[in-house]
Amino acid sequence: EWDRWLLMGLIGTAVGMLGFLTHQIIDSLIKLKWNLVENYLKVSKRNAWYMGAYVVISLSTAQDGNFHMTWLCVLGSGLAMVLLSSGSVLFFCPSGSPFGLPEIIGYLNGTSFQHLFNIKTFFGTFVSCVLAVASGLFCGPEGPMIHLGALLGCGLSQLESDALGIHLPIFTRFRNSADKRSFITAGAGAGIASVFRAPIGGLLFTLEEVSSFWDIRLAWQTFFCCLTATFTTDLLSSSLYGFVYRGHFGFFEAEKRIIFWVKNLLDMNILAFIPTILLGMLGGLLGALFVSLNIKINKLRMQVSNSIPKSSLRKISKLLETVFILVRSILCSFSCQSGVWKKFSHTRLCSSEQGSAAALLVESGKEGITYLFKRGTHEEFGYTSLCTALAFYFILSCWTAGSAVASGLVIPML
Repeated sequence: EWDRWLLMGLIGTAVGMLGFLTHQIIDSLIKLKWNLVENYLKVSKRNAWYMGAYVVISLSTAQDGNFHMTWLCVLGSGLAMVLLSSGSVLFFCPSGSPFGLPEIIGYLNGTSFQHLFNIKTFFGTFVSCVLAVASGLFCGPEGPMIHLGALLGCGLSQLESDALGIHLPIFTRFRNSADKRSFITAGAGAGIASVFRAPIGGLLFTLEEVSSFWDIRLAWQTFFCCLTATFTTDLLSSSLYGFVYRGHFGFFEAEKRIIFWVKNLLDMNILAFIPTILLGMLGGLLGALFVSLNIKINKLRMQVSNSIPKSSLRKISKLLETVFILVRSILCSFSCQSGVWKKFSHTRLCSSEQGSAAALLVESGKEGITYLFKRGTHEEFGYTSLCTALAFYFILSCWTAGSAVASGLVIPML
């Protein structure tokens, strides 16, 4: 069985490297987009001062910058990314749209899909995923990472490709349906483990959602694969951010390695369980509503698509829908025109009343959640702003899920 464990380790390492590369490219593209925007903000040093870990900038669009050019720059860069993202899955690899998870679940439970595991689908899904997330759409890389992990599990275990003409004479005993499904299951779990830095979460995801054929040996091997993927992603991310070397290779800082880090723990009262229970009930209701609404949106989307006779026109209509979703998302997340802008990581937050809700949506849901987890930030956003941000993010992310880009949003990220 040593060769099976070796392959599980190789798959986990490959998925971990892919997860690292995905996040680095997304961060680099977002940073590039905001560097272009800063050319139009024209913020002077006299208007900035430091507060803790971020910079507070007094901005007056009438004097210091050009708001309209800033908005057009954000919109233009987002449109360029989303056109390439949507075009890659519509015209290059339709199997990668929207994120491949239902197809993976179907395959692991006995259904066959054409072109689901070929090299063309891999590259098309990867390119579409990083561009979609960086463009400004309310989505994440979680769904495509499951598909990409399954693709790596399939490719590395079989070591053959008809498209590339590769048929290596090693590990040939795994070229059967049962073993192939086992490695695909492990790769899918490693994708979740890499993107969330959660090896146990990756194992439980495959156990609950992906595969119906399970045994204790496969559980341990999948867990080993998830551990390897998480370790590889953390190791490579320890010294690089946006492909910029920051030193300390192999030094795992808890604040950076834990996605939603909370420090300065507070003393708790037993009464805190009451709002906790209410939040859990509200989260369950919103999750059920999200799934129900998304099913109805996708049914309507399918009906509209089937009513168009020509295949080329159907693809163009899906492309235009994605463009419209992006424009609407940017309009919701770029509404503050003047006030105080805050920079944490590379996110800009406007604390004026009209833009505090948009501030949480301006870059990505992950950055907004991370900022809210910092102690003291509850004083910066009122209930109206938080509810407004939740409503817009809920509706637009539900609308985005199932559109013609390789993206997926795991509901707990809301």
